[in-house]
Amino acid sequence: MAVINENFSKLPGSYLFSTIAKKVASYKESNPDADIIRLGIGDVTKPLVPAVTNALHLAVDEMGKEETFRGYAPDLGYSFLREAIAENDFRMRGCDISSDEIFVSDGAKSDSADIQELFGLDARIAVCDPVYPVYLDSNVMAGRCGEYDKESGKWDRVIYMPCIEDNGFVPSLPKEEADIIYLCFPNNPTGMALKKEELQVFVDHANKTGAVIIFDAAYEAYITQEGVPHSIYECDGAKTCAIELRSFSKNAGFTGLRLGYSVVPKELNRMGNSLHDMWARRHGTKFNGAPYIVQRAGEAVYSKEGKDQIKEQIKGYKENAKVIREGLKNAGYTVYGGVDSPYIWLKTPGMSSWDFFDMMLDKMNIVGTPGGGFGPSGEGYFRLTAFGSHENCLKAMERVAKNS
Repeated sequence: MAVINENFSKLPGSYLFSTIAKKVASYKESNPDADIIRLGIGDVTKPLVPAVTNALHLAVDEMGKEETFRGYAPDLGYSFLREAIAENDFRMRGCDISSDEIFVSDGAKSDSADIQELFGLDARIAVCDPVYPVYLDSNVMAGRCGEYDKESGKWDRVIYMPCIEDNGFVPSLPKEEADIIYLCFPNNPTGMALKKEELQVFVDHANKTGAVIIFDAAYEAYITQEGVPHSIYECDGAKTCAIELRSFSKNAGFTGLRLGYSVVPKELNRMGNSLHDMWARRHGTKFNGAPYIVQRAGEAVYSKEGKDQIKEQIKGYKENAKVIREGLKNAGYTVYGGVDSPYIWLKTPGMSSWDFFDMMLDKMNIVGTPGGGFGPSGEGYFRLTAFGSHENCLKAMERVAKNS
């Protein structure tokens, strides 16, 4: 008889967004005429920009001709895309990242789940609380988190770094020795960002203790304020302690195309081993490369036309965030985020986050995400996204105003 991985049975409930989808589907079945506005998951709604679709068409035409047909993609990514990434996302910001330190993938979600394979099962992880569920769940599946306590909502081998109102949603350093430190800034779900000096504290700590930082920069395109780093490699010493994850989904709308990348510097070594070489070996063994046509679309993101067109799209999502943020404030809610991020984080007034979810769905036909689904420190909060249409964001705030 096959022996299964019993760590899966330790996971409490289903994946957060699957639970939300089931609840919404059940409500819709009972209320078929309800005009539901979905501001829950971070899925974009604007179409791909012309520069990207043109590149896709050209690449498809290439695939239809014998002389330009491509088979398996290089497992680490085509050089044309890796070089475009290195130049535009890093070197233009003063970060010394070379193209061969970039590993192209099918999305940051996959990378954020898979990166834990580089570390031993006895490694201690530290996560922000609230936290993007994939960081935690993937480590639970691997058997790294210990036992789950339903009363506290915490795992006994996980080190939690609360991001709460009292500390301005800026996490303190781990209170216990951590081997892996997960950071996502601008943050999902709180929508808050770290200043460079605040991030530098974590880099210095990791270099001192030997920890490795997994830095998720999926929302860097939404940074508005000065002094907020777009990459952890803007911090001194980050190349010897940090891996950065990036996505094309939230900046260029590739949620349906699937494209992302990780950066693992050659200087990053632990216990005499190169994490760069380990990740390359893992990539080569388990991944056959992102599709050629999608990588050509990714290259187009960095063209002048692509940059200009995408900048306008992001401007639209930022305007949505402003509409939601101001609409909630005017309705009397305490609101955070929505300045350097497409996420707005609000306090639930005297009710649990799931009760607030039910109230928003039932009374206003608005779908958001309960903060409690992101961890114990998320309880009492609620997340809305700015990725809906502008019309729906305005309509949603009209409903909030009428029910305030």
